[in-house]
Amino acid sequence: MKLVTDPLCQESAVALGLFDGVHLGHRRVLAAAAGGREQGLVPCAFTFDTETLPRKHGKPFACLYTQSHKLTLLRECGMEAVYAPSFAALQEMDGAAFCGEILCKKLRAKRVFCGRDFRFGRGAGWGFEELCTFGAEMGFSVHEIEPVLLGGEKVSSTRIRAALKEGQPREAALLLGRPYAVTGAVMHGKALGRTISFPTINQHFVKGQLVPKHGVYISRVHTPLGTFRGLTNVGIKPTVSEEKIPLAETHLLDFQGDLYGAACSTELLEFLRPEQKFESIDALRRAIAQDRERAQAFL
Repeated sequence: MKLVTDPLCQESAVALGLFDGVHLGHRRVLAAAAGGREQGLVPCAFTFDTETLPRKHGKPFACLYTQSHKLTLLRECGMEAVYAPSFAALQEMDGAAFCGEILCKKLRAKRVFCGRDFRFGRGAGWGFEELCTFGAEMGFSVHEIEPVLLGGEKVSSTRIRAALKEGQPREAALLLGRPYAVTGAVMHGKALGRTISFPTINQHFVKGQLVPKHGVYISRVHTPLGTFRGLTNVGIKPTVSEEKIPLAETHLLDFQGDLYGAACSTELLEFLRPEQKFESIDALRRAIAQDRERAQAFL
């Protein structure tokens, strides 16, 4: 997949959206753009680097995934090119300039796909109707993609965030079309898990990323050495740490080895219990042993 810096050499079919989470609704837009390949167009996505977006519609924004993970998902959805500037790079551009400079000159768009609620330009001041008008003037067609409904409501990143904050990974998975995952390289910790016979791998959330409800989850971990069953604590480890930085700490149920530095994807499958501070390390060890039994039965 090409990350666009210079103007494309071929005409394109462009999917427009933030695509945070690349959920079922996003996938419908992306699939429509991917179909442009049949007309000789390059399937392309315009999005922002979600790690650079501090606010959305005037409210603080917490991205579901890292930008790297989002790009991987866009490639899996058939995108052959992605233009993903920082939000600051385009935030002062008006609607006409966005269509002329970005869609026409940089992406050479001939067909453009988005939902009716797509907004663009400075202060999100332009919408779908204006996009159609600009398209007619500048030589690209605009195609509205209907939202995906689940449970009678529109699938949205807002619903997914709410589900994760409430400790409902199954609900989030239905909306995403796959389990929610924490991705990134395994980082060195304090190796305290080994001292209580439950060695773990640690993955950090990036700045500005949504952190699911603190607690213990049944998980599945994809690693370069295979896929393993896991038990993941999302939170700040109050029993053994004074730090307040949240992370995902996972005990692999059937793995022995070293994964430091390896890129792993930890899927959260089922919420077991809230994170809590135990009165002693022995109490923590007993709780983890019980969590492990429940996880093995579930998996």
